[in-house]
Amino acid sequence: MANINLTPDEITRESLRILHQKLNFCTNIVTEYDDSFANEGGKIGNTMRIRQPIQYATSTAATMPTGTGADSIGVSTTITIDKQRYVPIRFTTEELTLDIEDFSRRHVEPAMAKLAAKVEADVLGVATDGCAGALCTTIGTCAFSDVMDGRKELMDKLAPLDNRYAIMDTQGNADLVNNNKSLFQDQAQISSQYKEGRMGRFGSFDFYENTLIPKHTAGTAVATYLVDGAAQTKTLSASDSDPMNGTLTVKTGTKLMAAGEIVTLVGCNDVHPETKESTGVLKRFVVTAAPGATATTLNISPAIISSGPHQNCSASPTDGGAVTTIGVAGTVYNQSLLFQKGFMAMATADLAMPNGVDMSSRQNYDGLSLRLIRDYDINKDRILTRIDILYGKKVLRPDLGRRVLHT
Repeated sequence: MANINLTPDEITRESLRILHQKLNFCTNIVTEYDDSFANEGGKIGNTMRIRQPIQYATSTAATMPTGTGADSIGVSTTITIDKQRYVPIRFTTEELTLDIEDFSRRHVEPAMAKLAAKVEADVLGVATDGCAGALCTTIGTCAFSDVMDGRKELMDKLAPLDNRYAIMDTQGNADLVNNNKSLFQDQAQISSQYKEGRMGRFGSFDFYENTLIPKHTAGTAVATYLVDGAAQTKTLSASDSDPMNGTLTVKTGTKLMAAGEIVTLVGCNDVHPETKESTGVLKRFVVTAAPGATATTLNISPAIISSGPHQNCSASPTDGGAVTTIGVAGTVYNQSLLFQKGFMAMATADLAMPNGVDMSSRQNYDGLSLRLIRDYDINKDRILTRIDILYGKKVLRPDLGRRVLHT
């Protein structure tokens, strides 16, 4: 039986349900909802602070050390709420008498599909540009070995065993299904590969296919940058406790880099997360902002931290050592992502609720907040409706994600 009249809360809740369903990347990362803006409403530029796990150092000395180096600094990172996106919806008063299933099929589903695509593409762009790990010793088609290499690296970084995901671009998914068609799997998984063209779950990852993962274009190399100065390391403090943001001073180079470029530094090896012993493998960093052709500073993530409880590399890079990029200069690569949930966060905040409108509602679910507003436009004699989301996004722990660059 049709409803007498659909309420704005019903429409907004249905919109949230469908949006959540269509976001196969954003709903598998950390989603934070900040209700502190509920009264006055959030605005672009508001910030949220997210705490990171505290790490400790050990000692064998009889006397316990004191001072900044011995402090247990609670590191945190700030997410800026920097994007407001909306989708306009037009429906008549008569259509409010439809039942929610008919109304959803006619209006809500296509609207949320558009909103989900725009939000997901935006967040995925930050995810790939902020992921320092790249599995590309030999770049070719996406293979089972790439997935297992990714699993190994996440294990080496002590990533939690639960909530591990693989977001494959369409080419990577096609290659992976084709390369694994002859492997033994349980009957349901094999059926899924043949009938649906998807992998389901293997290698401890839940697999999803996504058409919105951006491609990566390697920088155009003329000459490499060289590290300019020794002892380039960041010391965390109460005023700057974000281990994700760092800089590297370099001698002027002529290599054009793009945001998302992955680099290694001579003399700067990765370390075990707990023992801090060198792995013998060069630490990977990601360039977070495109530098000019003659830049003397590179913005990188994570920061270079060569001592203390938050140490992430064996030593500061060698003065005069080359800054080496991964990938062939100027080549466009497809990308897929392997990650654990704590790799990245998307934060939403409540938007302001204006008074004196025809219809309004604001709802939140599982870390997502949406606002619906409908009102009459006296200038053009029409009724306007919009659904808005206000959000920010940031990579929290680059070591919990790996990019697969492939052809």
